[in-house]
Amino acid sequence: MPNDFPRDFLGISLAEQPSKYYFIIKMYRIVLEADVSIQMIMEKLQSYRSRVALYFEGSQYQLGDFRLRVGKVVLTHSENLRGIVMEVEYLPISSMEKARKVMGEFLEICREALSKRSLPGQFMYVEPNFGEFGLSDNYSPQHTAVQYAFVMAHMIATVQAVQSVRN
Repeated sequence: MPNDFPRDFLGISLAEQPSKYYFIIKMYRIVLEADVSIQMIMEKLQSYRSRVALYFEGSQYQLGDFRLRVGKVVLTHSENLRGIVMEVEYLPISSMEKARKVMGEFLEICREALSKRSLPGQFMYVEPNFGEFGLSDNYSPQHTAVQYAFVMAHMIATVQAVQSVRN
């Protein structure tokens, strides 16, 4: 195998699309959509090994034109909380650029409400540059996979940083 073959990538499966699996190779800015069986095939070929598996579980709510997903993030086979994720979708607009202002205003309201409480942790806003991954302005499941990949990468980096400070 060439030395520049990507060895680190993130795999994502979405509850809304149980038959699909997404691989995000951040180094090359690639999103690969495959049948869910690809994970088993890669494990059998020994070209894939899961190092860290995060599981997002929660609830989905819909209020008017907004869909809100709120969930906790835990390591697979563990109950230790690694984070809380909130995903907001504005249903009438599929254009990322057109939705940006509405979503920005919504997030400011959330930040203001949360700043009045003394909760541990930080409120992080994650919006990758989807154009770098060759994704169009129209929102798709690939956009969701990239967003979750960035959230996972941030959480993994945070956990590793905390562990290195403790050691």
